[in-house]
Amino acid sequence: MGGSSSTGRGKTKGSSPLAMTPVEEVDISAVRYKPPTLQAPHLTGFSLRAFVWLMESPLLGPLITSVLKSQNNMPQTLQQTVIPERPMYYPEYPPQDTEPGVVLVGEDRHPVERVHEALQYLPSYDPSVRWATEEKLPFLYWKIRDFAHAYSSGITTPSVVAEHVIAGVEEWNNKKPPMPMLIYFNADDLRRQAEASTKRFEQGNPMSILDGIFVAIKDDIDCFPYPTKGATTFFDQIHTVEKDAVCVARLRKCGVIFIGKANMHELGLGVTGNNPNYGTARNPHSVDRYTGGSSSGPAALVSSGLCSVAIGTDGGGSVRIPSALCGIVGFKTTYGRTDMTGVLCDSGTVEVASPLTSSVEDAMLVYFAIAGSRPMDKLTLRPSPLCVPNLLSPDNSNILGSVKIGKYTEWFHDVSDREISSTCEDALKLLCNTFGCQKENRIYAGYSNKFGTFWVILLN
Repeated sequence: MGGSSSTGRGKTKGSSPLAMTPVEEVDISAVRYKPPTLQAPHLTGFSLRAFVWLMESPLLGPLITSVLKSQNNMPQTLQQTVIPERPMYYPEYPPQDTEPGVVLVGEDRHPVERVHEALQYLPSYDPSVRWATEEKLPFLYWKIRDFAHAYSSGITTPSVVAEHVIAGVEEWNNKKPPMPMLIYFNADDLRRQAEASTKRFEQGNPMSILDGIFVAIKDDIDCFPYPTKGATTFFDQIHTVEKDAVCVARLRKCGVIFIGKANMHELGLGVTGNNPNYGTARNPHSVDRYTGGSSSGPAALVSSGLCSVAIGTDGGGSVRIPSALCGIVGFKTTYGRTDMTGVLCDSGTVEVASPLTSSVEDAMLVYFAIAGSRPMDKLTLRPSPLCVPNLLSPDNSNILGSVKIGKYTEWFHDVSDREISSTCEDALKLLCNTFGCQKENRIYAGYSNKFGTFWVILLN
């Protein structure tokens, strides 16, 4: 995020400034948000092409780069600073006591067993309430248990739903402008998967509550036999997909139906979802706006209602940002909690595979299926035991009342359209007035617990 604070830098004993003041020396009451002033050319069309040509010139390129860096104080910021702490490449897991209302889960168990256990910690499902609500509202997301009930009771079949999904994908692709939510989509393969799931229900032997649930996979996660491109034009030429990523394999054991590889910001290097190679997946609720990124395709697919679940990846907000912008649930799992084998950035130190869903309970069910550290991470990271909330526990009856929430006013209102900040302000008031969320005069870098990181909160 752009910006700096008046207390954000200090001096070392030598001549080089500190990159940031140690937190224990920061006077929080004196922190002020200062939007940075950046000097950069705004170019389009021919002028942009000419600028790129100059930048690629072996003689002029380095000179132009040096001038732009100097204008924006980048040498002083990046090259002439000292970071007082030693770098930490992997997160630490301090010992934690078991929280009330939390259930420990054996992560070495089969995914189907874990998903079945998850159902015990959810409120009972009443289909009559669901269908009554469906008739009153113009649009309502179907959740995992809605599909499971419809399949088991004969209301519909995975094959019937597959045809609606295929028609929906074609409809979105044919819109003007088009809505390319999927980079790779094979209707015949989707029909084959749905037919196999339909037969399991006809035989009364579904694999799990996730059987027949349509799931999209972000294009930086291996899902055999589809290619993994990372939304580039080249990555599939140097990377051969021979088997599923571990998180995908665990979902496949539960009987899910994969609809294809979802669009994304190229290589995940951006927060808009804009993709010049395959087109940009627009926000289904407002097609003139971005979904956010980098998991743009997964968020668009879930928020459009084409599937209940998508699997994305998140390092700095790539699941949470598009979920927030598209009005769905995005859950970033704790680093090391999911096995990243078979994911494009599996060697990173922040990236995790995480679910995007239409509801909190669906995120919980999918998390039960994909969770589980890789063997090496268990030895080196020593994460705390895998656990999930028991939503039936009295300790969780008013869980939102324990949430501390607020805003850093100057940053909060630094937007081009005040209607945005006003709407967000109304949402904060609703949370406090309706659910009893607490206000505190402190600044948080984020909010995390043993389940993962849910949101970023700045308090003032």
